[in-house]
Amino acid sequence: MESIIERSKAGRRGYSLAKRDTPVYKLAQGHVRKTDAPLPEISEPQIIRHFVNLSTMNHHVDKNFYPLGSCTMKYNPKINEETARLPGFAKTHPLQNDRTIQGALQLMYELGEYLKAIVNLDAITLQPAAGAQGEFTAISMFRAHFNMKEESRQHILVPDSAHGTNPASATMAPATALRLMTSPIRATIGRTKSGLVEKRVWAMPASVDVSDTCWSQMAR
Repeated sequence: MESIIERSKAGRRGYSLAKRDTPVYKLAQGHVRKTDAPLPEISEPQIIRHFVNLSTMNHHVDKNFYPLGSCTMKYNPKINEETARLPGFAKTHPLQNDRTIQGALQLMYELGEYLKAIVNLDAITLQPAAGAQGEFTAISMFRAHFNMKEESRQHILVPDSAHGTNPASATMAPATALRLMTSPIRATIGRTKSGLVEKRVWAMPASVDVSDTCWSQMAR
């Protein structure tokens, strides 16, 4: 792909300005360039096409959702990303004094209250910052649940299409990750369930990822 400089042709213009009807102000001598800026000379359609084509070389929300990575990033509308860039969020430091970030803390508290009401739970956590941390947090909760019931469950089923952090989170639990073939997914799930029915499979999603068809189960 040619650079915008390589596309430049002397005499081309990408703008059309109306006739000036305001006074002309001269800049101080120290602020005036001694030579012309080396700007490309191309037409307006060429400018638009160049930057649109350049943007398609990167993966972005206008092309598709992010195929891998944090689940929290895949479906964010642009307005959410604009909001996250507000100085009150973007410039907050993790070690900043609580008295100076009351607005952010209020937002997090109210979000937590909304989530508690939606899912009908006594408490929630906003601590996991991304999908992999969310996986490990969920598996840790499963482990605590089974320990409280004095049940020992050692296996987590992870499909072969899952994100790489899924078996890693299972290993850190600690638990044993059992590979689940996903082609064909229905037949494989049927065989897997029938093979583990004697182990009293207790199904519990450890990670749900639409793009990865990622789901897990805790088994004895």
